[in-house]
Amino acid sequence: MFDEILEKFEGSPSQQAVIRLFLERGFSVNEEGRVVSGGIEIPYTGIAREFDVDRRVVDSTTDAILDDPDLKRIFTNISSVPSLMDLAPVLDLTVLTIEVAAADEAGIVAEVTGILADHGVSIRQVLSEDPEFTDDPKLYVITDAELPGELLVEIRELGYVRRVGF
Repeated sequence: MFDEILEKFEGSPSQQAVIRLFLERGFSVNEEGRVVSGGIEIPYTGIAREFDVDRRVVDSTTDAILDDPDLKRIFTNISSVPSLMDLAPVLDLTVLTIEVAAADEAGIVAEVTGILADHGVSIRQVLSEDPEFTDDPKLYVITDAELPGELLVEIRELGYVRRVGF
């Protein structure tokens, strides 16, 4: 789906960059064509500054979104999810990073979280990067406990896991 969205902007790398930003940050476009996060409006100038482009690129991107029924349906319904990853060091949390060979394989999150549960580890948050949005998607598991070595080895030995780290 991500490729299909970008194809609609294939003639404009600047607009593709804006689209990527909207998707990565969970920015939506309201019915008036304004970029918002929840109910907070994000100024075009701030978005344009991120890519060193003119704010009119953002304006034309939002116009194109509202003019295309498929894009409008997607971008008027996006919402952001807060992440504990950046707060982990401040809150004394552990972020387990798992790189897998086939991120679209079923059951990865269930198996990893099951292993953590078997070891009595409470999970604060799980974030999974979408294989359509990134070339090397990762699974992040945030806990409030230090993880024992045998747990890490058990996860590392799963057939689809390429690497485990913090």
